[in-house]
Amino acid sequence: MLTGKQKRFLRAEAHHLKPIFQVGKIGVNDNMIEQIIDVLEKRELIKVSVLQNCLEDKATVADKLVQGADAELVQIIGNNIILYKESVENKQIELP
Repeated sequence: MLTGKQKRFLRAEAHHLKPIFQVGKIGVNDNMIEQIIDVLEKRELIKVSVLQNCLEDKATVADKLVQGADAELVQIIGNNIILYKESVENKQIELP
């Protein structure tokens, strides 16, 4: 679990990131989760954009991504979900 201080730090780190994935009409699928796991291993911190035509609400999408990728939800802001997962091989972010 992330502390409030760690979440604030990660929000600041994620501010300049562009969304890498987009969740559209079909929602979250296994292939997307596998790709997100791979990218989280490389980057640790990513943004996922939820498109207007997505049939599920942002909280449901975020929950599925967190469960599927075993990641931490940093924040849902607007239509973007910020996810963090500590990397095993490529540790780059030092949490406070």
